[in-house]
Amino acid sequence: MYVCVCHAVTEERVREEIAAGATTPRQVAGGCKAGTDCGSCVRRIQAMLGHEGARPCPTARLAARLGLAGPEA
Repeated sequence: MYVCVCHAVTEERVREEIAAGATTPRQVAGGCKAGTDCGSCVRRIQAMLGHEGARPCPTARLAARLGLAGPEA
């Protein structure tokens, strides 16, 4: 699934950036440009960072809405 339509960045590509050490949306953008155009994907990137353990998700409700809630939810 695409996370960033502007730059055709997939979830897998964002996960690769996180696995490579990205801990913020800005660092993800530095590696794959996701979030550098219209910005509508930044919340999804934040949620993915939280889900992958790189950075806390902005809100648990957002993560749940995106289907990324942890097992404790």
